[in-house]
Amino acid sequence: MEWVKALHVIAVIAWMAGMMYLPRLFVYHAESQPGSIQSETFKIMERRLYRAITTPAMIAAWLFGIWMIVAGLVDLSAGWLHLKLAMVLLLSGYHGFLGATLRKFANDTNTRPSRFYRAINEIPTVLMIVIVIAVIVKPF
Repeated sequence: MEWVKALHVIAVIAWMAGMMYLPRLFVYHAESQPGSIQSETFKIMERRLYRAITTPAMIAAWLFGIWMIVAGLVDLSAGWLHLKLAMVLLLSGYHGFLGATLRKFANDTNTRPSRFYRAINEIPTVLMIVIVIAVIVKPF
């Protein structure tokens, strides 16, 4: 089971890296002219990051996390686990939002300014902090 825990942590790190970097790409993409070489380059970078790294990492994190629950490594009645799962659900929703945003950029239909993406770039960090504290400190 130590391998499952290790693979879960590795998947979470990769997922979080993508969740923190993709909105930063959106900041620069929003500042570029649609159809420009920069815009087309950002489309490729965003698509590869989301499809080849971030989404597979999210799936792996979920699978290894579920594996640990099914194996009985965590107490399902623990309050910290409920908090963690709630934050992971929010993070998964945010992941879906980033996917929808990626499609808007791919179709040159983004209407949000770069400052919007600068602001939402902090969401995964806040969720990560809550998750880590819940798992390590187990406040309840």
